[in-house]
Amino acid sequence: QVQLVESGGGLVQAGGSLRLSCEASGRTFVITAMGWFRQAPGKEREFVAAITMAGRTTQYTDSVKGRFTISTDNAKNTVYLQMNSLKPEDTARYTCAGGRSWSADALDYGYWGQGTQVTVSS
Repeated sequence: QVQLVESGGGLVQAGGSLRLSCEASGRTFVITAMGWFRQAPGKEREFVAAITMAGRTTQYTDSVKGRFTISTDNAKNTVYLQMNSLKPEDTARYTCAGGRSWSADALDYGYWGQGTQVTVSS
């Protein structure tokens, strides 16, 4: 089994920054890609960013390009999401996911954390 635990969420004013962390434990060798997804109240879950653990290849949804950066520290089995220039529309519960496919499709991820709330005030 793999456990994913997120941290770093909180309340921030528009224009501010937050860094989310997701630490993996257990059989982490089965994970070759990590992703971040978010879900706002009343909305569907949305892909945010993904990264391959080996090649560090990344992809982002258009709305966060240039503002968010996904990165990994393989020694710590941790993936980060640096979020800058935050906007009220970024308010959501952010969840990390682990899988064997570098993908924007949630169905490609078999392991999920509990999520961390990010609230951006205007």
